[in-house]
Amino acid sequence: MESYKQEFIEFMVESDVLKFGEFTLKSGRKSPFFMNAGAYVTGSQLKRLGEYYAKAIHDSYGLDFDVLFGPAYKGIPLSVATTMAISELYGKDIRYCSNRKEVKDHGDTGILLGSKIKDGDRVVIIEDVTTSGKSIEETFPIIKAQGDVKIKGLMVSLNRMEVGKGGVKSALDEITDLYGFEARAIVTMDEVVEYLYNTECQGRIIIDDTLKTAIDAYYKQYGV
Repeated sequence: MESYKQEFIEFMVESDVLKFGEFTLKSGRKSPFFMNAGAYVTGSQLKRLGEYYAKAIHDSYGLDFDVLFGPAYKGIPLSVATTMAISELYGKDIRYCSNRKEVKDHGDTGILLGSKIKDGDRVVIIEDVTTSGKSIEETFPIIKAQGDVKIKGLMVSLNRMEVGKGGVKSALDEITDLYGFEARAIVTMDEVVEYLYNTECQGRIIIDDTLKTAIDAYYKQYGV
């Protein structure tokens, strides 16, 4: 596993973004882990987060694209932090863009925030985590309506590796099938479990035998 992935797993735990225990998800599933990207709240956290996204995007899609699109609302700071990190790490200027939830009819009008998207632009979409693909369902037509635009792929922070709405494939695989572009993550839950199982992190064992059994049982029921 790449060193930045190991660092990112520790960063999620340290930032209290990735938690383990018993959680009821929006889907109604009882999960032994939960991710809340809203817990990244400081400047230093956002700087580091942008760097991890930048490295994952570089590894997955290269830097041959023009716009990083972050769906409102959580995608807005992600797109800003990551374009800054790409500039700093790789010396490449990528434009950031997000959608507004409501169309603005005065001043800087329209549905887009940040850069406009135009014919010929190549776009990478950035999100925190995708469980149902709902935000892509909303933003895909917005991006495509801007002109002859190529979407190179989607990058999320964590692939939960659970079956999506169709009940067979993961949400990320469903997105690829439906929209025709790749969907990847900085890390997968497989990588998280592999790295944290019976290994000390932040001065304690995060995933012990009991929690590993609960995670295995969860994936036996909902995993892909």
